[in-house]
Amino acid sequence: LSFPVSGRYADFINPADGTLRIQLKSSNASDSADIDYIGVLVTYGAGTGTGGVTGVTISPASVGVNTGASQQFTAAVQGGNNGAVNWSVSGVNGGNGTVGTVSSAGLYVAPAAVPSPGTVTVRATSQADGTKSAAANVTVTKPATQAVAVSITPATASVQTGLSQQFSASVTGSSNTAVSWSVNGVAGGNASVGTVSTAGVYRAPAQVPSPASVTVRATAQADTSKQADASATITAAPVASGALFYVATNGSDSANGAIASPWRSIGHAAAVVKPGDTVQVRGGIYNEVLNFTRSGTAEQPIVIQSYPGELATIDGSGLTVGQAETGLVSLTDVSYLTFAGFELRNFSSSSKDSVPIGIHVNGAGTQIKVLRNHIHHISNTSSDSGSRNALGLAVFGTKTPNALDHVTISGNELNNLVLGNSESMSINGNVQNWVVSDNLVHDNDNIGIDAIGFESKVSDAAHDQARDGVISGNLVYNITSSANPSYKGEYSADGIYVDGGARIVIENNTVHHTDYGIELASEHSGKATSDIIARNNLVWSSNNAGISIGGYDSKRGSTENVTIVNNTLLLNNTRNTGEGEFQMQYYAKNIVFKNNIVYASTQNVFLNNTASATYPLDMDYNLYFSTAGAGGAGFNQGKQYNGFAAWQATGKDAHSRFADPQLTGIGSGAANLKPLAGSPAIGSGIDLGAAVIGTLDVAKSPRQQGPAIDIGAYEQ
Repeated sequence: LSFPVSGRYADFINPADGTLRIQLKSSNASDSADIDYIGVLVTYGAGTGTGGVTGVTISPASVGVNTGASQQFTAAVQGGNNGAVNWSVSGVNGGNGTVGTVSSAGLYVAPAAVPSPGTVTVRATSQADGTKSAAANVTVTKPATQAVAVSITPATASVQTGLSQQFSASVTGSSNTAVSWSVNGVAGGNASVGTVSTAGVYRAPAQVPSPASVTVRATAQADTSKQADASATITAAPVASGALFYVATNGSDSANGAIASPWRSIGHAAAVVKPGDTVQVRGGIYNEVLNFTRSGTAEQPIVIQSYPGELATIDGSGLTVGQAETGLVSLTDVSYLTFAGFELRNFSSSSKDSVPIGIHVNGAGTQIKVLRNHIHHISNTSSDSGSRNALGLAVFGTKTPNALDHVTISGNELNNLVLGNSESMSINGNVQNWVVSDNLVHDNDNIGIDAIGFESKVSDAAHDQARDGVISGNLVYNITSSANPSYKGEYSADGIYVDGGARIVIENNTVHHTDYGIELASEHSGKATSDIIARNNLVWSSNNAGISIGGYDSKRGSTENVTIVNNTLLLNNTRNTGEGEFQMQYYAKNIVFKNNIVYASTQNVFLNNTASATYPLDMDYNLYFSTAGAGGAGFNQGKQYNGFAAWQATGKDAHSRFADPQLTGIGSGAANLKPLAGSPAIGSGIDLGAAVIGTLDVAKSPRQQGPAIDIGAYEQ
């Protein structure tokens, strides 16, 4: 419409017939009496009822919700042009602490206690016509209580004298999942039957007890009448047909190495040890750089270890680091050798040309075990921060065609390392069939655990990558490069990183307070990190993304054939960088992302995928949540999708849900983030088969315990 005179509009809707009548008045107040209605009648909406609204529907219409849990409601307005609604609970706009609250997006959160009566009404009322509404009945109940039960794994174990075995306990039926440990009824055990730590690590006694089998017990702290037992059979450490030798700080290298006449230096033992020999090093400090070059055989392996019940410390204070990669302890071209139970410390260089390493496994060989060592304060402090390097533990396959094959790195602790451009633990080059398990890596200034390829450790590119490996059961935390001079304040250190590796399983790890939790990428153009499964991991409080895949810019390599299943990603992206819980970058191809709990932090970014939008991405059966509600959820897949409904409309996550997973440790800083009974995560996943989802959850309990798989890292 156009009018020949300027005017002031006064308009109103006739509620009787749904029409809009327009009255024009002159802008000149003195003329207002001369101009009245000009006979304009405009039909608005459907012509029946205010705004043309004919009704409102709500879904679901009836539901049960546990106290403190949430339920997403959706409303639809029929007729009219305004589909907005106002939400209320039992007549209270937005609800309150007694009957529960409801957000502007329809997310209802039940009160902390069951109200009286126990059923409340969630109502959606049309904003265009307040007479049109729909209501849902919500029955608020306390979560069903379960009888407390305890399980322990493994149920049986064989442990050599002086060595250890990790036991894991799982408590169901209580939010308190802590257990107390005992051996043969003695809290914590003792020297006769062995000891057990508060984390369930059992260490066998120095001598075989009588009887040789002991009982390791886990007792629920929530109900001390509930417990589970494991049987540990203690066996004598094998000596094979070789000899048992000793090293002690009061010994002499001219002695015969017997327990009453020990050698003085570990280096002397390294020079004379033969297949089948065992060397036990008595407690004390040994200031020497060691290089083991002698191998055992399958029938007669060599064992170098601390004397049972004592700690031998190899201290690098004042020792010279060579003008290359130098291990405080090196295992060079060895096979069938175990190095176990030592402390290694204080090995440092101020030269950019020197690379100090705590333990350096290098060359080629097979059946090498590095077990239960504590490596700390290995550092490079060169003023040339751009090219300085140090490593805590390095496995470098530097020969071809023979690889470093069947290498086991287990039960070690690596901390307080100053690494420059290198890693706390590195598997690099021609290394195959390896296991990195149950290590503790923390408080270091660069990457925690790294499996690397294509860095020219060998000339044959077909063998120049860590492959066919397992990274399992490790605890990695406080890993950041923010104070590392080589990174100039960047937050870029991963807890676990695969850079060019292939056919690797990353499972049952807990990673928290790192720059990136888990990253799968290739830094080399034209090269791929490929065929990786990341499953049953718990990743929380990363500075940037929880899990990140793909090259960090267009000049990097690709990430291909990756399956990310049954992980719990919680409150990552703490620096609000926009990288979110799950990030896809350049050249990420054929990616599966299923059965994951994704609990976003304040930016509400669940997926950040700006560079890989055209590549296949199979996302489904996930459980998403943030305190902002489903309407505030952010998904970026080439374009930004605001709200969970908008994301599902793309066809992704068709069977996924947006709901509170009800995790036990939220807000407490606890590492136990297992869903409570009644969580929507329980039984809601898709069973992809044991080859994909694994057999154990992050707590090393059976992965599937009921008719359906749970979502997230824990199995209820």
